[in-house]
Amino acid sequence: MLDSTNRPRRSLKALLVEGIHPGAREALAAEGILVSMIAGSPPPDELKKLVADVDIIGLRSKTQLTKDIIDAAPNLLTIGCFCIGTNQVDLAHANTRGVPVFNAPFSNTRSVAELIIAEVVMLARQLGDRSREVHDGTWQKKATRCHEIRGKTLGIVGYGHIGSQLGVLAESMGMRVVFHDVIKKLPMGNNRPAATLGELLREADFVSLHVPATPQTKNLIGYDELAAMKDGSYLLNASRGSVVVIPALADVIRSGHLAGAAIDVYPEEPEANGRNFESELRGLPNVILTPHIGGSTEEAQESIGREVSESLARFVARGATARSVNFPHVEVPLDEGTHRILNVHRNVPGVLRDINAIVTAANANIHTQVLSTDPTIGYLVMDLDQDVSAEVCAGVGALETSIRTRRIVGR
Repeated sequence: MLDSTNRPRRSLKALLVEGIHPGAREALAAEGILVSMIAGSPPPDELKKLVADVDIIGLRSKTQLTKDIIDAAPNLLTIGCFCIGTNQVDLAHANTRGVPVFNAPFSNTRSVAELIIAEVVMLARQLGDRSREVHDGTWQKKATRCHEIRGKTLGIVGYGHIGSQLGVLAESMGMRVVFHDVIKKLPMGNNRPAATLGELLREADFVSLHVPATPQTKNLIGYDELAAMKDGSYLLNASRGSVVVIPALADVIRSGHLAGAAIDVYPEEPEANGRNFESELRGLPNVILTPHIGGSTEEAQESIGREVSESLARFVARGATARSVNFPHVEVPLDEGTHRILNVHRNVPGVLRDINAIVTAANANIHTQVLSTDPTIGYLVMDLDQDVSAEVCAGVGALETSIRTRRIVGR
């Protein structure tokens, strides 16, 4: 067993690192949670000390929550990734510890889509080069290889929240849109699916990547894929740095096969702001390089802060896990006057039988009981009508199969 069942009631503590928007503090504080905020990403040894007594950890993309860090937080209830990606957290270990992880799949969608649209125009007009030349005192007015984007084809690889909104914006500017996704998706507007990635690469004038970091997407775009793209086309990547083979991209730009690229994410990124960034793409013509700022707008950061903190607060207050990325999904309203038992246990036969035996022995009446499982764990939400929840919580938590058990008293 990893957690006792009836710790003394105290104010929950949250640690938010990497300069998360103050709106997150406000949302969590409204639930009575004590919040500490740190601007940067603490080194592992310091982070272990900081998480020793916290119940909630919030982070962005730089901080790595490894198994050791998670195990250094014995009171940890939940983790919030204030971004889309969650590969900076050991999700499997958090699952076995009974710790759901939440992210922000929606909040920076518009910001990323707008950045891509801006970069499509910039690449088509070579604006990055023209601006740099004028800053350097060179006047280079020309129209060669500069184009309108109207009538051109945008290929979107990964048609999720960002990809689908990007397609709508691009179409409104007169572009044709073709997309490819490993999951069948409903097209927005006149966006059209491509049967294969190869088909999309051959057809698109601009290829924009919006896929997660997975073993399947690692080096998704390499020499073969770049060679399959149209001569004079452009590549944009605001998804994950592992998706594109950077040396291959640099080579095809030097060769002139691609007319340019816009890259916001890299295989290796600096830990902090400063003059310490290296890439084979630096200095290449018509290549826009940005420092992982796809979702870096004030609007997106405020929205992310509130979206993730609301998910964390719902879990703490009601045990809701509907938006978790590593946990069985359960969300049940908490009725006034009921006492809720939340139990995470190993997914083995007989657990619910043992729990119901404890409830029966306590002469308790079950108001609601919902169990959801994944291959590793089961997550049970159980509301009792009678005030025997402390006794039941202690009994359930003492089961050999239990990982984490806690009690919520309805208001």
